[in-house]
Amino acid sequence: MNKINEVLIGVKTMNKIILLFFVLTSVRFGAFAQNDAKAAVILAEVSKKYKSYGIVKAEFIFTLDNPEAKVKESQKGVLYVKAGENKYRMIMPDKELVSDGKSQWSYSKEDKEVQISNLDKSNDALNPAKIFTIYEKGFKYIYTGETKIGNKVYQMIDLSPLDTKKPYFKVRLGIDKLAKQISSALIFDKNGNKYSYKINTFSPDAKVPESTFSFDAKKFPGVEVVDLR
Repeated sequence: MNKINEVLIGVKTMNKIILLFFVLTSVRFGAFAQNDAKAAVILAEVSKKYKSYGIVKAEFIFTLDNPEAKVKESQKGVLYVKAGENKYRMIMPDKELVSDGKSQWSYSKEDKEVQISNLDKSNDALNPAKIFTIYEKGFKYIYTGETKIGNKVYQMIDLSPLDTKKPYFKVRLGIDKLAKQISSALIFDKNGNKYSYKINTFSPDAKVPESTFSFDAKKFPGVEVVDLR
């Protein structure tokens, strides 16, 4: 089992983020006012645009970086999110995470096992559906400037959790200034790990069936179903 698998399986709180991405509650402008004004305006624009979409499809690269252990590994993935709802499907080479808004399926391709659990809808939950609106609750934030990569300009915003007991202490967002979309998220945890999500392609109105947001075990011969609900 590679290091990414070990982290994704062993550190459940990171699955309550992704997996950088890869967020769906109302914007609270009163909360924004307590933070950096420049960041508040940028995030409000991003949120407004995102919530005008239907089903979002994002192709991304997830990277685990632990300098102390000299570990740096990356995986490509695809994320489908139904904007405004806790419905998502995240597909990676070794696993899939799926939610219909009520239940979550975690499928390990190597183990041929799928675990079913109730979806955690609390404010503490950082599931893949929240990657594009992660900032809306539970964070203070500050605008740190612009950076140019190629012909694109990105606005950088650092988020800090209000709850200091969180396993991570900072999330750094890169926002495409022209498109007003989150293009990257870098999560710093207290153990020295860095988890980054870089969006390579973003399709705001993907045409996929509703069945995308459920897991049909019959389509995966030999899979063991573990129902934890």
